[in-house]
Formats: sequence, structure tokens, C-alpha cells
Amino acid sequence: HVQLVESGGGLVQPGGSLTLSCTTSLALYGPYCMGWFRQVPGKEREGIATSDSDGWKTYADSMKGRVILTKDKNTLYLHMNDLKPEDTGMYFCAHQSGDFVCHPYPNWYTDWGQGTQVTVS
Repeated sequence: HVQLVESGGGLVQPGGSLTLSCTTSLALYGPYCMGWFRQVPGKEREGIATSDSDGWKTYADSMKGRVILTKDKNTLYLHMNDLKPEDTGMYFCAHQSGDFVCHPYPNWYTDWGQGTQVTVS
């Protein structure tokens, strides 16, 4: 399985911007799906954004218009703008191999990083 390491989290003021990185153990090569998820205490992980190996992207309504996914050969980036306190949480990167439409459901992914904390206040 692919190894994933998230970084870039931290404390940011409301309205600010932050870019998270998900570095993989090898160059990203299709077919696959990659996704970003957010988790807060007492709640299940929530899908934030997904991207497949062809570059097709989806975004959750909670952050639509405020987040953009980009990637290079071995890193997936989550660019976040106009951050709000409700965006606070632990952000996880996930991966799944296969030819399919990517879904923002955590149970569907097989590979996970350890997460990076984002606090907006």
C-alpha cells in the first residue's frame, strides 16, 4: 500500500489561507483516487475533496469555492482560503487504487496518513 504523510497544518486566523501537503511514498501513478478528509472529536471523518488520476476533482459543499486541489508527481496539495472556525479539525489524506469515480466516503479508502491539525481562531 501507498504510504502517506500530511503536513502544513497549524493555527490560522479566520479569513486566512493555508496549504496542506500529502506526500506519497512513490510517484502517483494511475489509476487511483486521492482524498482529503476532516475529523473533529466525537465525529466521523468528513470528505473535503477528491481527485482521480485523470485530474477530475470534487469538493464538499462545506468548503466549495474556498478550496482547490493540486498535485505534482508524489504530493497532493489542499489549498484553503477564507478559512472559518468551523473548518477546524484534523485533516487526513487518503488513497485508493482503481479505475472508478472517486467518492468522498472514508470507508471507501484503504490508505491513510496520520493527519495534520488545522485550527482556525
